[in-house]
Formats: sequence, C-alpha cells, structure tokens
Amino acid sequence: QVLLGESGGGLVQAGGSLRLSCAASGRTFSSYVMGWFRQVPGKEREFVSAISRSGHSRYYTDSVKGRFTISRDNAKNTVYLQMNSLKPEDTAVYYCAATLNYNSDYGAINTYDYWGQGTQVTVSS
Repeated sequence: QVLLGESGGGLVQAGGSLRLSCAASGRTFSSYVMGWFRQVPGKEREFVSAISRSGHSRYYTDSVKGRFTISRDNAKNTVYLQMNSLKPEDTAVYYCAATLNYNSDYGAINTYDYWGQGTQVTVSS
C-alpha cells in the first residue's frame, strides 16, 4: 500500500514552465516504478512519462520529448515532472502512479496499482 499526492499544477501561459511533484507515503518508495499520466474531460487517460526504481531509466511519450523531464529523489519519497515550453494541448489533469512491477509496459494504465488524486495544469494561448 502506498498513498500518492500530486502538487504544483496551475495556470501558465504557452511557453512557460511548471514543476509537478508527487509525494509518496511509506518506507518502500524505491521499490516502485513511478509514472505520470494525464487526462482531459471526455478523453482516455494517457501516458506521459515513467522512471525506473533507481532513476537510471526514463521513458516519455513522443509529444513531450525534449520538453518534459521526469526525476525522482528516493530520499524524499518524491517524483517530479519538470514541464518546459508548455503548449495549450498540455492542458489536463496530471496523475502520479506507482507500481511494484518492473520490466513491464510502463506506458499502460493497467500496469499501475496506485494513483494520486490529480493536479490541474492549464496552459493558455
């Protein structure tokens, strides 16, 4: 069992930056692969990024490559998503997710067992 809580969302103009944080409960944070997903009303939740347990491996959906950076600090039980050069199409609720599974498809929603409540990111034109 792990509890996740996202923060750092807000309203930003196109071209701006935000850093999302996801704080996790418990003492086994380093055992989890962590991911970020996003969702807009009426659309399916989509994969954004994931990071391995050690932080050595990172994965991104094509639309955010070169703009977003995922990182983690296991000593702080926190995963981050640095979002630069934001576009209006990045507007969504962003969710943090965790799984004990590794060597799996980290872009698949059903890989993840635990989810945060989400934080709203709005990018204006």
